Amino acid sequence: MRIDEALLNEAKAHAARQGRSLNSVVEDALRQLLNRSAEAAQRPRVELPISDAEPGYTPYVAARLARGDKLEHIVWDLDDHERFGLELPDASA
Repeated sequence: MRIDEALLNEAKAHAARQGRSLNSVVEDALRQLLNRSAEAAQRPRVELPISDAEPGYTPYVAARLARGDKLEHIVWDLDDHERFGLELPDASA
C-alpha cells in the first residue's frame, strides 16, 4: 500500500496531537468512511417533485418587465408585499 507523503505526515501529526498511534487513527478513519458508505446505501432514495407549471413570469412581473423595470426592483417589491401582506398594484398603470 502506498500513501501520499503529505497525507501520511498529516495523519502522523494528528495522531501525535491526540496521543494516539498512527494505526488507531487510520483504523478509525476507515471505520468512519465505511460506516458513512453503509448509511448512505441504506437511506431511501429521494424523489423530487416535478412541477407542471408553465415556464415564465407571472403576469404582474411580465408587465413590469415590459414596462422596463429591473427584475431586482420587482423582486424587492414582491418581497415587501409578501412581508406586509399588501395587495400587488396594477402593473399596467
